[in-house]
Amino acid sequence: MNTLIVFESMFGNTRDIAEAIAAGVSSSVATEIVEVGDAPPRPEGVDLLVIGGPTHQFGLSRPDSRKKAASETDQPLVSPDIGLREWIGDLPKVSGVAAATFDTSIRKPNLPGSAARGAQKRLKRLGYRILLPAEIFRVEGTTGPITDGELDRARAWGQRLADTLPAHS
Repeated sequence: MNTLIVFESMFGNTRDIAEAIAAGVSSSVATEIVEVGDAPPRPEGVDLLVIGGPTHQFGLSRPDSRKKAASETDQPLVSPDIGLREWIGDLPKVSGVAAATFDTSIRKPNLPGSAARGAQKRLKRLGYRILLPAEIFRVEGTTGPITDGELDRARAWGQRLADTLPAHS
């Protein structure tokens, strides 16, 4: 079994969550983690595709929302070019490959929108089999930090993902 985790991250928070998820998944399954700009256009030999990014304007980032994010820091962005929206848009259709999505978000109760839920819908339309509901990990502000306890929760979620794969059930 092989897992590919593709992440988009502006300030490093989503990257850190992706790394924690990878730590959880890799305890049971071979796992590779890549930034979306380095992700393969046609992931092959992947049994589980996990993707995650920051929620921008209630959904997946767009070029204008990434430009706005860049204006909020003097530091270089982790994902300066392509975002998950564009990467998913170029994926070919598949049949039954397992997938899961996550995002980072400044979440308040009843706030609409989620990059993870948007990505999940797109993956389903491409034929991916969604293993778990989209997961949201909280950050304290636009540039972070990650809310206390979220990295541990991400590792546990990654382990749960690995446990749902057929060879591990």
